[in-house]
Amino acid sequence: MTSSAGPLSPTPEDLVVTRATPEDWPVVTAWAADEGWNPGLSDSAGFFAQDPEGFFIGRVSGEPVSAISVVNYGDAYAFLGFYLVRPDLRGRGYGITTWKTALAHAGTRTVGLDGVVAQQDNYRRSGFEPAHRTLRFTGTAPAAVPPARVRPVRREDLAAIAVYDAGCTPADRPRFLEYWLTGPGHRAFVREADADGSAGGPANRAVTGYGVVRPGRDAYRIGPLFADTVDDARALFAALTGEAAGADVAIDVPETNAAAVAMVEEAGFAPSFETARMYTGPVREFARERVFGVTTLELG
Repeated sequence: MTSSAGPLSPTPEDLVVTRATPEDWPVVTAWAADEGWNPGLSDSAGFFAQDPEGFFIGRVSGEPVSAISVVNYGDAYAFLGFYLVRPDLRGRGYGITTWKTALAHAGTRTVGLDGVVAQQDNYRRSGFEPAHRTLRFTGTAPAAVPPARVRPVRREDLAAIAVYDAGCTPADRPRFLEYWLTGPGHRAFVREADADGSAGGPANRAVTGYGVVRPGRDAYRIGPLFADTVDDARALFAALTGEAAGADVAIDVPETNAAAVAMVEEAGFAPSFETARMYTGPVREFARERVFGVTTLELG
């Protein structure tokens, strides 16, 4: 990991932007919590596992005042998140300087982000175009009967889930998944079918979906929830909410997936927050219809 000791940007005036370390990041997640973003309690370790050099923090007189992450996935795609300036210091140019410094890390990659409503016009001016709205639905997790053909993920499932995940996202991300499926407090479930697509047989089962639920600051968060069919998604959603029965749970749903919206509304969840998924250019094709819940708004 690059040391955070040397400045990457000394402007404007007294702002110094450096690469951040995991030890720097709790203050940033606290800012995110204050914004109502409900960060997961152990998310940061998984984020740094993907690209430890993709995190940036701005300081004035040694005190953190701004932050951003630009995490690279392979040679073609990066994702921007945690774009924050301390509220009492906004309007001084700290944010845009931190932004420009961090974006250089992406190089020529297409960059994605999930932009809050108030910033979407600014993102358009920076070359980001909207792909779809994402709605955060929040509700009380219902108790559920354990669904058929859904079981907890085991470490030996990682390779198969990484292949499935690659079909549902714009980039491969095995390093991230290795943490995300097994991190502290994370509960991951996989839905299976026989290799020929039929249900029930004991062997040669193929992955037809998977999902993760984890504790957050204000509510449990589900993400991702990827599934071949609505039935697969419902079975996984039941298993995931069952892990938090009686507690508040949030899931970020692409508005373009009408079946996903219907599923969470039928569970009594209501929209509480919205963003727009935006990109600076083309991304590789993936099965958008399988995305019933995005992984995170911070890392895509």
